[in-house]
Amino acid sequence: MPVFPEEPEIHESLPGPGVPFPRESDAQAPATAPTTVAAPAPVPGPRPAPPRPAPPRAARPGPPRLIPKPGPAPRRPAPAAPQVEVQRIAATPAQAVELADDAIDRLLESGRNPGDVLVLTVGEAHPWQQHELSFGEERYWAQLAEGGDVFYADAALTRPVRREVVVLVVNGGPSAKAAKAYTKALGHATALLVVCGDAGPAVVGAADAAPGRPVKA
Repeated sequence: MPVFPEEPEIHESLPGPGVPFPRESDAQAPATAPTTVAAPAPVPGPRPAPPRPAPPRAARPGPPRLIPKPGPAPRRPAPAAPQVEVQRIAATPAQAVELADDAIDRLLESGRNPGDVLVLTVGEAHPWQQHELSFGEERYWAQLAEGGDVFYADAALTRPVRREVVVLVVNGGPSAKAAKAYTKALGHATALLVVCGDAGPAVVGAADAAPGRPVKA
């Protein structure tokens, strides 16, 4: 039986080559658990603002209020037409022109403006009308438009003329024409109508003005 050489005995207390001997302090130091580093405490942030109160709920709209439709505006009464005063001067057809001229003179002397007087003849044209027509129709009607003087015309005048005083001269013609002329003369006057002569029953009740009595201004 072969005999193997004895292997050298290895002592466990001796470190191997290159291994330092353990220190007694190392052998006696108790094993400690690994040290852990605590995480830093969180920095407190700004405090949250207190909650805002909820806005009040809007009231539910009720049914729409019915507004009554405006009715038609009340009609204003039409202004009353100015009351025209009527004066009558008794005269025959032959006297009518002369007495009418006297009445016109008294009107102007009392302060009437000549442009406020219109003279209408039922029969033959007044002498002043004949005189103005001698300068031509254009010049004659221009005086009416200017309105600066007494204007003489036929009672059948169709132009829209309105003057404060109208003197109607009944110097001829049938009674029906005189009555029609009286109605038209009332439409031309705004304040006073003086009738010289007989214009028929339509003038009955008008104030009488004697030939020598001043006509109301």
